[in-house]
Amino acid sequence: MNAPAHASPSAPDPVSRSAPAPPPLRSRTVFAAAHVVADPHADTTPDGPAAVDWDATLAFRHHLWSHGLGVAEAMDTAQRGAGLDWGAAAELIRRSAAEARAVGGLLACGAGTDQLPAHGASLAGVRHAYEEQLAAVEAAGARPVLMASRQLAAAATGPDDYRELYGHLLRQTTRPVILHWLGEMFDPALAGYWGSTEPDTATGTLLALAADHPAKVDGIKISLLDPGREVRLRRQLPPAVRCYTGDDFHYPELIAGDGHGFSDALLGVFDPLAPLAAAAVRRLDTGDTAGFRAVLDPTVALARHLFAAPTRHYKTGVVLLAWLAGHQSHFTMVGGLQSARSLPHLRRAHELADALGLFPDPERAARRMRTLLTVYGADDA
Repeated sequence: MNAPAHASPSAPDPVSRSAPAPPPLRSRTVFAAAHVVADPHADTTPDGPAAVDWDATLAFRHHLWSHGLGVAEAMDTAQRGAGLDWGAAAELIRRSAAEARAVGGLLACGAGTDQLPAHGASLAGVRHAYEEQLAAVEAAGARPVLMASRQLAAAATGPDDYRELYGHLLRQTTRPVILHWLGEMFDPALAGYWGSTEPDTATGTLLALAADHPAKVDGIKISLLDPGREVRLRRQLPPAVRCYTGDDFHYPELIAGDGHGFSDALLGVFDPLAPLAAAAVRRLDTGDTAGFRAVLDPTVALARHLFAAPTRHYKTGVVLLAWLAGHQSHFTMVGGLQSARSLPHLRRAHELADALGLFPDPERAARRMRTLLTVYGADDA
């Protein structure tokens, strides 16, 4: 394990790890992609191994489980490929899986290829890297998410390379996986994923893969911020394959669904929105679609702000809100990415979250926000 495990402060008032998870949500399968809490006392560099505050990180997973949400672990919200190296991610998967078993929490974990160099990987190297990470997730007993691979995007020459490589992985997996289509707005290195820059062609490749291996695909997570394309894709999926929305702009309407179906959810924005997201879906559980929309629709303004371009830096606002809400004792991120958003952006995130009632202690949140602004000389901006 590369990441040092320093004894840094735990989250204030953490959820008891002995408490069982509440009854699961019935009408939708919902995962919140969770952030990691950095160790603020570690002597690190932006391109060095991640230093994680394990106590605060795992306490936050218990917070999500306490609301009945699943945890999507070691995904892009946890800064995979943006500060969280594979060594730290593997340890995170192992630890989170143990915690999930202890409380009966739902868990899915990302398997990718980020142990490879950024450039120059062969298709064989990509396949071996996926196999290593998939084995780690399965050994932990978690549901795998086959994450989009920058190295595969660079090495593949067309759709056939994707179908052959993913088909190889699906034939050997021991349990159904979630396939992840992450758009280039989240990661520019993923442009042309599934072998084409033409979205309809790329969609066709992904659908063909699901049709070829329906028993091995639990669902497809689509993160393109294009609700029309998501609806068209989910209508064409095999009956047993779920569509997990990763659309942090249009999630209320996609989860609510229409006369032809609905999307389940695997969303980074549900990290800060966990209490409201769970309350909304529990209304769906009773058939109250209007009540679901009444709870969740007002959160979209905050989501759109957090995920504004450059979208890949949404994690900074997510971690800010975790600090303001009291889930961690500091505003520090692995890789130093607390600096990735402007102070006006962070101030507005605080205002929108406060208006939604997301802070258990609004005065503490306001005090922490003032402190941050003062440190950077912007308290009167």
